[in-house]
Amino acid sequence: MDINQLFTSLFTQGVTMDLVRMGIVYAHLIACCVAIGMVIVSDFSMIKKLIGGGSSTQDSDHLAKLKDTVLIALAALWITGLMIIGLDVSIKGMEYFLNPKLQAKILIVTLLTINGFALHQFVMPAMEKAGCILKMAPNARTLAIFAGTVSGVSWLYAALLGIGRPLAWKYSLHELLIAYPLLIAAGFTMMVLLVDWKTSRSKAKPEPAMSYAGILAFKHR
Repeated sequence: MDINQLFTSLFTQGVTMDLVRMGIVYAHLIACCVAIGMVIVSDFSMIKKLIGGGSSTQDSDHLAKLKDTVLIALAALWITGLMIIGLDVSIKGMEYFLNPKLQAKILIVTLLTINGFALHQFVMPAMEKAGCILKMAPNARTLAIFAGTVSGVSWLYAALLGIGRPLAWKYSLHELLIAYPLLIAAGFTMMVLLVDWKTSRSKAKPEPAMSYAGILAFKHR
């Protein structure tokens, strides 16, 4: 038996196919978890800086690391996802593509990829140049907030659909995606209000503090 016949016989066995699929799904899950972890940590760090009184300056090294990590994770997500689809189609046939949950996942990951391109090509370079989201031009700042919101919501929504096996074939594509734009709108509105509040707070000039000598002179009047 040559090597080709060996691999053919192995892949025709149901147990082997299940193990292969499980390994690919595991890699798919790891890629998703890495990206979500990086995005959540980055987003919460920025929100913490905006709410707190500290500096809102972005760390250029962190942005570069975030960009590279998410890019690799997104590529791994596509590769492993296509492998999973290929295995499932080989077993279930082309009707597998009629699954609304699969359609929703493909749509969201496609939007995530387009949004990631905008983030890497336009938003992150603009943030690195400005040094802080508060110092960006209004239009660029709005784009950064929107792209960041789409990124965070899309990663979390894709993960939800990924583990939502009970959702398969039970809900239409519209029903599965109805919360997606609502979450983006809510997140975008919240971040716009937060950034506007921080901007107005930063522009507010504090009243000049009275010196100690001035206080003593005032008391002795």
